[in-house]
Amino acid sequence: MKKNTLFAVSALALALTSSLAAQVTPSATGPTNGKVAVIEIQAAIFQTKDGQKALADMQAKFNPVKAKLESQRAAIAKDEDTLRKGQNTMSPDALAKLQRDIESETKTLNRETDDANADLEAENQRLMADLGQKMYAIINRYATDKGYVLVIDVSSQNTPVVFASNTIDITREIIAAYDAGAASLPPSTAAAPKRPATPSGIAK
Repeated sequence: MKKNTLFAVSALALALTSSLAAQVTPSATGPTNGKVAVIEIQAAIFQTKDGQKALADMQAKFNPVKAKLESQRAAIAKDEDTLRKGQNTMSPDALAKLQRDIESETKTLNRETDDANADLEAENQRLMADLGQKMYAIINRYATDKGYVLVIDVSSQNTPVVFASNTIDITREIIAAYDAGAASLPPSTAAAPKRPATPSGIAK
């Protein structure tokens, strides 16, 4: 039987932003003094008030799914144990029925796991379209106002940045700016940022 596991929603949600980079577009007439900043976008997005609420909503929605799948997996494991121990004591008909039940239960579990994956991916996309676009807008506005010409996302462990002084880290400032100004942003119609494949939260 394939194992089915629902990863922690909070860990998944952090993974959602692994490909985000702060794409700041300086104004053609803006400052050109070469000011550079770094930001941890993963932390920034999910430490905002909107991000915290999104995480709580995801947990409330998918924790019951996690519990249900784990319960189904445990029931199948119990049946498999019964089958294993009963090889020499159960009748052929009983063994065959139990085997069919295990196969049917496993198919159901795999199907429901796939459905949960699809639901979670749809939720991921919705969050990216909402929080990600708002965060880009806040970063652009903040960087323009403060005279930055480049903002680099250092969330990923694979970031090419070897060293960055804490004095140029604007993560906290962006969180504060987002919480203060996100509500004033017009609804974004831009597509969600493309990202590489990440764990969808459920693995077979």
